[in-house]
Amino acid sequence: MESEESAKRCSRCKQHKPRAAFAQNKAMRDGLLAYCRECAAAYHQQRQLARGRNVRPRVAVPAGHKYCRTCGEIKPHSDWTRNRSASDGLATLCEACKAAKGRAQHLQRNYGLTEAERDAMVATQRGLCAICLDAPAMHVDHCHETGRVRGVLCFSCNAALGQFKDQPEAIRRAAAYVEGNAWKPTLVAPGVCQLPS
Repeated sequence: MESEESAKRCSRCKQHKPRAAFAQNKAMRDGLLAYCRECAAAYHQQRQLARGRNVRPRVAVPAGHKYCRTCGEIKPHSDWTRNRSASDGLATLCEACKAAKGRAQHLQRNYGLTEAERDAMVATQRGLCAICLDAPAMHVDHCHETGRVRGVLCFSCNAALGQFKDQPEAIRRAAAYVEGNAWKPTLVAPGVCQLPS
């Protein structure tokens, strides 16, 4: 048994433990809590359950790892982003869960869609871009004036609409140009040009 200066008896589990096993409490004569840290945590959890509050169960994790409550997996610290304000310096979600949550929030915030609604739109398009019917549909397209969602496109088609600034006339001229009906003059005689009708 350790000396009285370096050990203290927990009033709950009745075991003698080192002073480092007790949290600080300035109101107590010796400056330490009456319960050891394990007993204090168990007592706090018991009280929270009695009040009907949701108590997250503790999960034992190896050193250098952290438990993600969203996906339920234990992952190494390299799979987490940094958060200076957290007690362990890591975010509350792993990188994969944080990215998935960010995508869902982006859809809801910018387009008013859930992931299920977006997936239903992609299913009605048979998984293909609504314009080229070749590449997989990945990017939500919307009207920049009204905000109405038009469909789900591939990256190239979505970028092309953005470059044309959603102007149907410019898109029609581009289609005519690609088909070979461009508005370029044809030299008929020296100094005489004919414009296409």
